[in-house]
Amino acid sequence: MKRRWGVAAAILACALLASCATPPPERYHSLLASQPDAPTPQPPVVVELLPFSVPPQVDQPQWLVRGADDSLLLLEQERWAAPLRDELRGAVTERLASRWGAVDVHALAATPTGAWRVRVDVQRFESLPSREARLDSVWSIASPQRAASTLRCRSGIRESVTEPGAPALAAAHRRAAARLADEIGRQLQALQRGEPGTCG
Repeated sequence: MKRRWGVAAAILACALLASCATPPPERYHSLLASQPDAPTPQPPVVVELLPFSVPPQVDQPQWLVRGADDSLLLLEQERWAAPLRDELRGAVTERLASRWGAVDVHALAATPTGAWRVRVDVQRFESLPSREARLDSVWSIASPQRAASTLRCRSGIRESVTEPGAPALAAAHRRAAARLADEIGRQLQALQRGEPGTCG
């Protein structure tokens, strides 16, 4: 009998220790590059990048990933360093500035009248571990002075993820955000030169 009680006490102690164990630490990821690209010489273009919209299911700190069976899983320990819409906007702004000569209107002392207004509506932001990162969006570029120059485009970006783990998935999302910025940047420069913008 004493032996049974001893075994039961040991099992209970192990259960209590397990329940009190420290949960894994939260890991924070960013869509901003750890080292911004070296500036590429481009004619300056003044841009007002409006707040991004993102699907409500991913508009949260925790990552929502899609499993191999197509189910969705919330990863409590993997989080974005800032709200996802702000992370995306920050990453696109940084890339536009470094590679496409974009000057953020909010960084200027006075708001110029000829600033190009960029709006991005993210329609799909999906994380598929060890497979790919998906970024689908509808975006537009417009100038209040040149309404006829308004351009509306749709982008569907896929970046492969060949390694397991959250860091590889985050890196794929950073590449996707950079590709989106490049698509926008090319059209900004074309419109600034007075050329008709083209999607694709």
